[in-house]
Amino acid sequence: MEFLTDYSHAVTSIVIFTLVLLFMSPFTALAKQSKGLAPGATPEQDYADKAYRLNRAYLNGTETLPAYLTVIVAAILMGASPFWANLLASVALLARLLMLVVHIRGIGKPSAGLRSVLYVIAWACMVVMGIMAIVAAF
Repeated sequence: MEFLTDYSHAVTSIVIFTLVLLFMSPFTALAKQSKGLAPGATPEQDYADKAYRLNRAYLNGTETLPAYLTVIVAAILMGASPFWANLLASVALLARLLMLVVHIRGIGKPSAGLRSVLYVIAWACMVVMGIMAIVAAF
């Protein structure tokens, strides 16, 4: 397991992203409960509504986590460059965290704004990590 130390930033980024989502979960539930919504219900689609934005940010994070986890773990298991895996995982994490802040705070436009740019940065990092894993496998 010593080889994992070479990927410490990448592994830590998975843990941080997961902990952030776990931290968001009860706040999302409380925001929905304050609107009288049943557990699992989705607030009305209104970007001006903080409960809606919080719920969407949380759901977006939980939707992204499996892909994020998969490409990082695959890159590590295939022995892709630790430097690039760590860098890309860290950049993706930073973009995702900034995206959550932008989303929750309602900064910018609902689409094609700063949130979209941050999404694309994180997405591109994950795509490159996935390609790195495939290349390293062969």
